[in-house]
Amino acid sequence: MSKKVLLLHGWGGSNYPHWQSWLASELAKDYGCVNFLRFSNVDEPKLELWMREAKAALDDFRPDIVICHSLANTLWFHLCNQNKELREIEKLYLVAPPSMYCDIKELSEFFPLTAPQKLFAKETLLITSTNDPYMTQTETKELQKELNVPLKVIQNGGHLNADSGYGAWPWMLKELKSLH
Repeated sequence: MSKKVLLLHGWGGSNYPHWQSWLASELAKDYGCVNFLRFSNVDEPKLELWMREAKAALDDFRPDIVICHSLANTLWFHLCNQNKELREIEKLYLVAPPSMYCDIKELSEFFPLTAPQKLFAKETLLITSTNDPYMTQTETKELQKELNVPLKVIQNGGHLNADSGYGAWPWMLKELKSLH
């Protein structure tokens, strides 16, 4: 695998057995080039700090592919809205984004926000679930329309995290391998 993959986690991190830690391990097994960034204060995220850390990883690692989960999608949207100089990546995966109007107190500085006009990616795939507790199907359809990107909807996948059965996620590994 010659593409560089940057994994960005959400609130609380994506420690094993989360699919992002599984995916990082699987990619590394085949000598893939992967950066599984761990943000500071994973349980008490700070928008400006996470933005600086993500921007540093983007500038230093220069990924071809970025895979966001949960709050990392919101972070990506803030980066797109505030940075006109982001380097365009080849592929962006937006997995299980929360509502653009999320009202969780600990995450208040991330919300509300508007969908970016530009995602700084040649291709983007929005991946959601029919029963994600953090985003309704109506909100998913609105976000897809605003972003104008393809949508993959997983039936009863919850928040697409370890708690909803997404430890190993063979589909995502196969998807990444198909890009090479």
